[in-house]
Amino acid sequence: MKHLILGTAGHIDHGKTSLVKALTGVDTDRLKEEKARGITIELGFAHLELPGDLRFGIVDVPGHERFVRTMVAGVGGMDLVLLVIAADEGIMPQTREHLEICQLLGVKRGIVVLSKKDTVEPDWLDLVTEEVREYLAESFLAGAPIVAVSSRTGDGIEALKAELTRMAGEIEQKRVDSPFRLPVDRVFTVTGFGTVVTGTLLSGAVSVGDEVEILPSGIACRVRGVQSFGSKVEKGGAGERLAVNLQGVDHTDVERGDVVVPKGLYQPTSAVDVRLNYLASAGKELKHRATVRLHSATYEVPAKIILFDRGALQPGESAYVQLRLSRPVLLLPGDPFVLRTYSPQATLGGGTVLDPAPPRRRRRSVEALELLAAAESGADQERIRLLVESSLLSGISVQEMVNRSGMSAKRIEAALAPLLSSGAAIQVVKEPRIFLGKDAFAQLKQKLSGELHDYLEENPMQEGIGKEELKSRIPKRSDPRFFGPLLASMEKDGQALSDRDLVKLPGRKAGVTQDQASVQAALEEALKKGWCEPPTLKELCDMLGCSEKQVLDHANLLTREGRVAKIKGDIFYAPGAVAELREKLVARLKEKGEITPPEFREVTGLSRKFMIPLLEYFDSEKLTIRMGDKRILRKG
Repeated sequence: MKHLILGTAGHIDHGKTSLVKALTGVDTDRLKEEKARGITIELGFAHLELPGDLRFGIVDVPGHERFVRTMVAGVGGMDLVLLVIAADEGIMPQTREHLEICQLLGVKRGIVVLSKKDTVEPDWLDLVTEEVREYLAESFLAGAPIVAVSSRTGDGIEALKAELTRMAGEIEQKRVDSPFRLPVDRVFTVTGFGTVVTGTLLSGAVSVGDEVEILPSGIACRVRGVQSFGSKVEKGGAGERLAVNLQGVDHTDVERGDVVVPKGLYQPTSAVDVRLNYLASAGKELKHRATVRLHSATYEVPAKIILFDRGALQPGESAYVQLRLSRPVLLLPGDPFVLRTYSPQATLGGGTVLDPAPPRRRRRSVEALELLAAAESGADQERIRLLVESSLLSGISVQEMVNRSGMSAKRIEAALAPLLSSGAAIQVVKEPRIFLGKDAFAQLKQKLSGELHDYLEENPMQEGIGKEELKSRIPKRSDPRFFGPLLASMEKDGQALSDRDLVKLPGRKAGVTQDQASVQAALEEALKKGWCEPPTLKELCDMLGCSEKQVLDHANLLTREGRVAKIKGDIFYAPGAVAELREKLVARLKEKGEITPPEFREVTGLSRKFMIPLLEYFDSEKLTIRMGDKRILRKG
């Protein structure tokens, strides 16, 4: 069965609700206040089945100017609109505003219904028909069918159904192979079942048992049941009006404007880049940083206008704009929206979301305008290239590209392939796949190369910089996982050399000045003089007149050259002293087979400060093996 959404639009008291009742037999005014006042206040719902396995979900919207915000919530997801104009009154203020809203929100097709046909003469009906046709000539309803009906007598209703059947054949049903999105337009509870939300499924399919999430709150819950047009189903698809019973969430935690989506897939946003079409009827210019109300799907949120390339937008103009939202909402690429003022309440314009997760843009940024132009043009490779480049040193993952472009992962991979082969994009992390632009990659390499040179210039006695130390110097906005590919590329280009846990400069050797050589000679002499109980690090500093860092640098260099033995981080020995202690230890082990720390102290006369580090040093040298509190000689 083909499922489509049919909506009403038009001025108050032009007979929208009566028309729905004549088509379906359902009175969509369900509230007591609506019955008493005779006007629609809330969204109403019904369904209509027509020949050819066709089913329309009908959304009836209020026509009063005070309830335009509710009307906007009902337009989301419409495949076809019935613009209802009373034959006895013709075009009225909300006729105009509803038409503008439908056009801004991307409604493509519709039928004009001249209601109350029975209240006017045929000649008058002809005049109204011509007036309406002329008025709609520049709109999306130019050339649309105009059907005159009487909801009271039923005259014209069958002709309208025939026109709906014909037009339905021209409309492609929404795709169900994308993730589902259900904007919530009603929330209530059912005794014994709990929270129920209703809405028009914009995309995908939702099934009983699905793990879902309520955005923007992030509340996780589970689909307990699904109803489509009043009947229980296991799965509801795109284009259907659904009632979804949610398990694990209280009805007070959900409201109109929330969206039900697959768990963990989407992130709400507080800023979006858009194409904004400012209505010629707006009357005055729209200034940079003006505050407006943004309507999209079923929610409304205050937003601030950030104009990229001008100080104000004139009526009838169109521009790329960033909207900064007062609270996070879910918007995706391609989503239509409407902007309205606060006081007096009026529709200003609308457009389409291009980037739902943009960085803060610099005003008059050529790069930002270029990226948005590519997003609007739909050229896949150019869009992805600019997304990668604009990520700068942070990089961008495939999932982020999906969220920001609205393209499928498959399309993105196809667009990435030539960029990777040409070197315009570089993959720097395998899982999740993260990419950098070639300029950003080169900039990071230059940064690390500069850090390597600076470190070795400041530490001339060091052979290289520790890998972890160099890795920590990657800019904070870059992922530390970029370090491996960057170092590999530096090595390939001859900019660096990996040696175990060090990164060195190819061809460079640690060197010392004559003064430094004198300090090192004095250090060696002090260690020889101390022999089995050498000076401490602090004592060496006092003796040599150097800082702790300088002494350690000298001692580490001498260790690498074999002129000093490093027992522990701050304990150094003359190599001859270590050799002598090793001989004593081996002789005792060969004689007794094992040795304890107290026995080692007996043999060597060492204090505990040196004895334990030396035993651990011989363990690390693979001379001995520790067995409990004893050491034995390592075999082989």
